[in-house]
Amino acid sequence: MATMTAMECRTAHAGLTGVERELPAPGPGEVLVEVAACGVCRTDLHVLDGEIPARYPVVPGHEIVGRVAALGEGVDQLALGDRVGVPWLGRTCGACRYCREGRENLCDAPLFTGATRDGGYATHTIADAAFCFALPEALDDSTAAPLLCAGLIGWRAYRMAGEARRLGLYGFGAAAHLLAQVAIHQAREVFAFTRAGDAGGQAFARSLGCAWAGGSDETPPAELDAAILFAPVGALVPVALRAVGKGGRVVCAGIHMSEIPAFAYADLWGERGIVSVANLTRADGVEFLALAGEIGLRPTVTAFPLTDADEAIVRVRNGTLDGTAVLVPDIAKRNA
Repeated sequence: MATMTAMECRTAHAGLTGVERELPAPGPGEVLVEVAACGVCRTDLHVLDGEIPARYPVVPGHEIVGRVAALGEGVDQLALGDRVGVPWLGRTCGACRYCREGRENLCDAPLFTGATRDGGYATHTIADAAFCFALPEALDDSTAAPLLCAGLIGWRAYRMAGEARRLGLYGFGAAAHLLAQVAIHQAREVFAFTRAGDAGGQAFARSLGCAWAGGSDETPPAELDAAILFAPVGALVPVALRAVGKGGRVVCAGIHMSEIPAFAYADLWGERGIVSVANLTRADGVEFLALAGEIGLRPTVTAFPLTDADEAIVRVRNGTLDGTAVLVPDIAKRNA
């Protein structure tokens, strides 16, 4: 019997457990993907912590880069050996009004990779062929992985921020360090907000070309046109509202956030707005990945062996690495 290795979350707050499973066979419309790399996203922490709906036991991970190892019935758009990216949005119903209106990110009956279907903290995973992406050839497996959520959700949030010339990014981690490169390429001024006292994170932001970097408890030196919140901290919403000018927009880009405290209507007045971002569409993915290849987007990654997933999770939770953590199943062999 062929087997695979996975890091499984058996229930909320239980952490990860290494398991051996029978290698699954792809069903109709599906592919078996041999995982080459999987990014560690803050959404994975919400799955582990029981803060968003998930089907336990589950294998987390939704920033997956791998190669097609087997084809299910009816799959003709992919071939064995093709390199693919597998994102958070794993499947949609195609029938609800949101899907019919081209807003599949709001589907009433979706499957989410690494939450309601098994993801990429494993040597293999099953994916819906119609929801796999081609990837920029210039990026290797590990550096391509963060594009599949940090990049895609960042891109959707960026578009929802409008034509902001001065853009604030609260929480300068995986998504923000990618989005900053896009915004700077498009000649926008980027103001990076980190945890208070995070001199290393602020230096990293400036090294990417940000116009200013400081703590989220600081007032930026110029009024912002828009702000995007990647940090899941509700208290930052009124802070960001006070940092944007009249007509400015605050975009909440996370899938989960702590409670937003009460704030004065004066902070919202002046046609300021607050909006959330939910998931992604396949059109978002095609558009962003083409742009990433065109501008030479360069993710900063720290690679961990799959068996060190717990360490990677801690590093992401504590914000003690620049860019993104990426799990690589065969890293030991690659370093031999």
